[in-house]
This record gives sequence, C-alpha cells and structure tokens, in this order.
Amino acid sequence: MNRVSDLPWLTPLRGLVAGLAMAITVTVSTGSVILLVRDDSGGDTETAVGTSRQALVPDRTLPSAPPVVGGPSVQVTPPRLLAIAGAKVPEQVLHSLAKVKNVQKVAVVDGGTVRVAGTRLQLLAVDPAQFRSWTPKAVADHPAVWSALARGEIVADSAVMKRLSLVLGAQYQLDGGPRLRVAASAALGFPGVDGLIGKELGAKLGFAPGVVVMVHGENIDEGRVSRLLGGGTQLVAVGREPEPRQTRVAARNVLVGRPDSYLELYQRGAGVCPGLSWTVLAAIGQVESSHGRNNGPSSAGALGPMQFMPATWKAYGLDGDGDGVSDIWSAYDAVPSAANYLCANKAGQGGEQLRKAVWHYNHSWSYVDKVLNLSQAYALAYPNQ
Repeated sequence: MNRVSDLPWLTPLRGLVAGLAMAITVTVSTGSVILLVRDDSGGDTETAVGTSRQALVPDRTLPSAPPVVGGPSVQVTPPRLLAIAGAKVPEQVLHSLAKVKNVQKVAVVDGGTVRVAGTRLQLLAVDPAQFRSWTPKAVADHPAVWSALARGEIVADSAVMKRLSLVLGAQYQLDGGPRLRVAASAALGFPGVDGLIGKELGAKLGFAPGVVVMVHGENIDEGRVSRLLGGGTQLVAVGREPEPRQTRVAARNVLVGRPDSYLELYQRGAGVCPGLSWTVLAAIGQVESSHGRNNGPSSAGALGPMQFMPATWKAYGLDGDGDGVSDIWSAYDAVPSAANYLCANKAGQGGEQLRKAVWHYNHSWSYVDKVLNLSQAYALAYPNQ
C-alpha cells in the first residue's frame, strides 16, 4: 500500500464527527465517485482530489455530478454489422436496408474523432434512450454508462482505458476543444470505436450526423447492404456477446453486486471478513483515495480506489460484482478485496489484531491511528448503520 498526503484532521474525535455534519453522501460510478459533505446551510460542497497518469495526463479538477441513475432492463439487439459511410445516410436508404432479407432492425448514429495530446479517439455520439438496446447486455444494464452520457461525459471502451492508461473520473483536455470527463468504462463491443458521448455533445464538437449505421439480424447479405450504402462505405462485422459460461460463473460469484453508494458498498464488503466493521473499510477508502476520487497510480505504484500494489492485488483481488473480472480500478472489486486482505491478517478478530492488519495495509503506525480514529468517527456519525 502507499502513503497518501495527510488529510486535514479535526480534534478531538467528536470535533471530527461534527465536521462530518452527520450527512455524508458518496455515489459510486464505476470507479469514479463524488463525495458530498452537507453543510449547515443545507448546501452540498464537493471534496475533490486530483489524479494523474503517465500517459494522457488528466485535468486535476473534477466536476460535480448528479448521482448515477438506473433504469429497467432492456431487451438488447446488438448490431451484427456496423457501416461507416462517407456522408449522412439518407432516410430512404435506411428504409431500403430494413427490407433486406434477415435484417430485423436498423439505426443510425453520429460519429467523429477527437484528439487528446495528439492521440486520436473515435467516438459515437448517441441518444442514450435509442442506443441502449444496441449495446451488449452488461452495458445496457449498467446505470453508470447512461448517467455519464446524460451528463455530457465520455464512456470509454475498457480496452482503450488500458491501452491509453486513462483514469476513470478524470478530465482530459481535447486538442482544440473542451475538457471532458471519462465517467464510465465498458466493453462496448464495437470494432474501431473507442467510446461514446451524447448526441448533443457530438453536435457541439462538430461530429458528422447520421454516418454510422447499425444493422441487427442473422445471416445478412452483406453485399446487398454495401451496395445500398454506396461506394466508400466501410462495413464491419460485429462479434456476439460473451460466452454464456462467463455469465453463469458471474452469477455464482457475486460478493457485493453494484450498490449505488459507497456506504452500502463498504457495508457489503465487510461481509467478506466476519467481525470486520464496515467503518474500517470506509476509513481506509477515505485515506487512500477519498472514496475513489484519487485512484493513482501513487508514487509507489499503488492503484485503484483502495490503493493496492499490483502484487498484493494478484494475491487478494476479488471479483466483487460478479462480472467475471477482478479489476483493481473497480470499487466494486477493490472494496471487498481490501476486506479480504485485512481478513488474511486477522482483522476480524479486532483489538490488537485489527491494528496489525491495518499496519499490513500500510506499514505506518500513524496511518493505523488515522484509520482507526476515522473509523470511530464514522461509527458515531452513522450509529444505526
């Protein structure tokens, strides 16, 4: 684990509790969070912690954002063909495509390219309500994706996140354009597409309207589709959804799921280690990353909302949300993994064993004192949790 810069402390302990104002709201957004501390006037003030990365360097100021919103599950119809035309596809051509044998559904979205530090990102600009059913099931049912698009933020493909070392929750300056926040990440399944933005934002960025056609159906006559769209159109076959085996494994191994708040996530995560209070996880989460606002990497190489060293993660990292991946950057995985690591060092026994377990998390007794004092403060601030 890593040492982070000292946070301001209010003493004595009850002074700290008063500073928390008995009303902390923390919203999880697939790796990015907002920590709001309600003041005496009833307003909300945001606590922001900067993040940095060696590749594309994000802006250090994160904007406030509304909580993640969800929605009912939808019947997905992912595209089997993706066509990129040189100009807006006429309405009559779309009607003709819909009549091609075995074509069940046709839709068109906007597309364009942005650059960050000279690196090109190819994005689709979509209407979330209309586009949602075209995505893989795991994406369609992920509320953070649709909340991000509604807020005018970027949803990046997970492969692009790794390739470019992007940081969830950070803002990036577009070359010649505005700063945009990467608010969510998902395996989108669209070849050559690096991410999504909302249709309105795409219009502001000058994206080409109606140039990306999605076609759903089995055994479609690709030659017929290509001829209808005309010369210069690039036609790409789109793969199917993940194998059912992965879905079954995920269903059997859900530890914490995907709760909307860190409060609930810490509470569920503590269940991984019988005897461990959720307030200890909350305290570590605040000290290490301010509840996911400063995910690193640290100067020591620690990563994610609970600041794991990669070697430690390899030994103790868990798949908390049952998506089949143990992701060091995901709060849903990192929080129960922290409980798992603490439990391996007998944190569930409490007392001196708990102190030693926290020391193993970060080899500093002052760190131990800070975490346990803050844990007590959370217990006082949330007596009924």
